[in-house]
Amino acid sequence: MKSRTTVMVSIVLAMLVASIDSTIMNTTMPIIAKELGRFDLYAWSFASYMITSTILSPVAGRLSDLFGRKKVFGTGILLFLVGSFLCGMSANMIQLVLFRAVQGIGAGFMMPFPAIIAGDLFSVEKRGRIQALFTAMWGLSAVLAPLLGSFFVEFMTWRWIFFVNLPVCIIAFITLLPYKENYQPKPAKVDYMGAILFAVGVTSLLLDTIVKENRVLYFLIGLVFLVVFYFYEKKQASPLVPLSMFKNKMISRMNINAFIGTTALFGASSFVPLFLQNIAGLSLFMSGVALLGTAIGWMAAAVPAGKWILKYGYRILLIIGNALLFGSGLLLTLLNPSHGFWFVFFVMIVQGMAFGLLTTVGMIGVQQLVGANERGISTSFFMFCRNMGTAIGVTIMGALLTSGADFMQGIHHLFVYGFIGSILALLTSFLIQKDASEEKPVAARPKLG
Repeated sequence: MKSRTTVMVSIVLAMLVASIDSTIMNTTMPIIAKELGRFDLYAWSFASYMITSTILSPVAGRLSDLFGRKKVFGTGILLFLVGSFLCGMSANMIQLVLFRAVQGIGAGFMMPFPAIIAGDLFSVEKRGRIQALFTAMWGLSAVLAPLLGSFFVEFMTWRWIFFVNLPVCIIAFITLLPYKENYQPKPAKVDYMGAILFAVGVTSLLLDTIVKENRVLYFLIGLVFLVVFYFYEKKQASPLVPLSMFKNKMISRMNINAFIGTTALFGASSFVPLFLQNIAGLSLFMSGVALLGTAIGWMAAAVPAGKWILKYGYRILLIIGNALLFGSGLLLTLLNPSHGFWFVFFVMIVQGMAFGLLTTVGMIGVQQLVGANERGISTSFFMFCRNMGTAIGVTIMGALLTSGADFMQGIHHLFVYGFIGSILALLTSFLIQKDASEEKPVAARPKLG
């Protein structure tokens, strides 16, 4: 029990710093760029973190299947610590971009493990509330990030945005040490070439969402490398991504639905604060508080999700989750200057319930429908699909924001896009068929906790 408690502390702390650092620079980057120069690299301080963390998540999940959870998660904490220290010591913008990439590698190695370790330690009934706890870290970071960023810039120095991670990472690493994992890894040859092909392909696709020129070229390069990756993996005895996993139609369709849903509306939380600040006239802090509605809704749906799975199965819950997402998308299309904090807060609760249900049910599903030796890659690949969807969705929404004659029209355009995407997500959820042979083992599976 003590081992389980300490690893939970380690995971919560690691998730907190990783989630805060994904957004803390949003309000402070103009000041940092002014001091370090090279404003042309402004966007890359965010992009380098996002690209490396997205790419490394499925790699970390597969490595944990081969060598154990504790070693890979601990490596991620140390890499994030080193990256944070280097970011704080940056003397110019080029260094900051490179060191943010190191930080992103650490984050990529840390991100999948709350769900992976929860899958190892806890029964399906308990896993919903455990994953809701981890999700709460993202809701907390939405409020803490701008507050911490503003505090450090005003009273200390922006470098403490990164230095504050050091003691937290040290505590997270120390509390991980007593953990005795019950998963028995199956060592095998590491698929280095597969990892390289995958990394180049995904990097090219993500660059396509960032750069303003040669987008078609980046897209084609990414597509070619991923096609080569697919055929290469089919021939490997120990592939980076076991393709046999996708022969299970439930898993494949859960991943597709997660990708479409996040592409549609997960990025809404990045633009709702802009509406509240520019149209509703709310402060930076209050616009962040509005996003707490997402965390509230998420936990309300995620905590009982494990019990609901055993009672109702995956399909009906995923349909309900996508129906809630559809409802939030519809409400966002109705957003107008007369709406203020409480309307947005309510919509965020509905959207939080949608993603809380979709993420928790999908996560448990992809874990339970594979063997323990593929749980790491199955979990992390599900997260990868969500991350890719988010990156693409935010890019599309950003482009639509500037497409209107004025700010409000741009906001309307991007939420209409999100609503249309939510319709597609709802339709694909009906393709997730109820298969008794796949769902009954979930209820029969022995409790791990």
